[in-house]
Amino acid sequence: MRYIDLYQSGELWERVKAAYARLRSCDLCPHYCGVNRLAGETGLCRAGWRPRIASANAHHGEEPPISGTKGSGTIFLSWCSLHCRFCQNFPISQQGNGTDLTTRELAQRMLGLQKRGVHNINFVTPTHFLPQILAALWLAIPGGFRLPLVWNSSGYEKVDALRLLDGVVDIYLPDMKYAAEEPAVRFSSAPGYRDINREAVAEMLRQVGHLEMDEEGSAVRGLIIRHLVLPEGAAGSGETLRWIAENLRTETHIALMNQFFPAHRAADTPGIHRKITDEEYDEAVEALEEAGLENGWVQD
Repeated sequence: MRYIDLYQSGELWERVKAAYARLRSCDLCPHYCGVNRLAGETGLCRAGWRPRIASANAHHGEEPPISGTKGSGTIFLSWCSLHCRFCQNFPISQQGNGTDLTTRELAQRMLGLQKRGVHNINFVTPTHFLPQILAALWLAIPGGFRLPLVWNSSGYEKVDALRLLDGVVDIYLPDMKYAAEEPAVRFSSAPGYRDINREAVAEMLRQVGHLEMDEEGSAVRGLIIRHLVLPEGAAGSGETLRWIAENLRTETHIALMNQFFPAHRAADTPGIHRKITDEEYDEAVEALEEAGLENGWVQD
């Protein structure tokens, strides 16, 4: 793992310190809340200075190269920098269900999952806890931690924050949710999402390249993009898929998701108050094929 070299050189510790310094006037995500999380203040994501997790377990429901045969060591972090009205994990992301840990306890969870034989450690919704994750990694390495790290995020990321993860994260698993401003703001409270997201995903690709797998088909490094098809074309699927093909190249791996249903507050929100239809998903699959994106997964 490349993070071993960063640990041995002292660079990882420098990044831990730099990341924690940003919590004094928090600017980890594009909301730039500016609150002092080290003093107990909270911003839009409502996260404090201790990492809060909802669960840490072997998960078999991710994309095949992530779950593999033994499962992905998935750590669901509480709270989120987005407020998606349709979030299926809203008790965790919006209501903050979970337990506050020390970074040492988080490191112990990582080592415990490694002992169970999982293929990787998969941090779900990690953006707002970036400093704490770096610190937990720094504490876990002397205990023998050696698994690939997966950064499973909304894709609403700042490039300068992502650079703290260069050489640390092995596999990026971001969303590309929207191609237009209005739905990004109305459905997820994410101003500027499209351009911010595209810059972030391009940086992720720069760091880890396209997906690489071992002889058993498990991911060891690279980028997988998730795109959730929304009702009434709200996600702008065709535009997003064309942008990926033209800017990240057609070998990019895409998970085109058909699992939208009106969870959380979506049932009361015009435009996302119903499931997507077969026809809407088929249109997105057609756009995927027209863009020449042949690597990845579609859902029945």
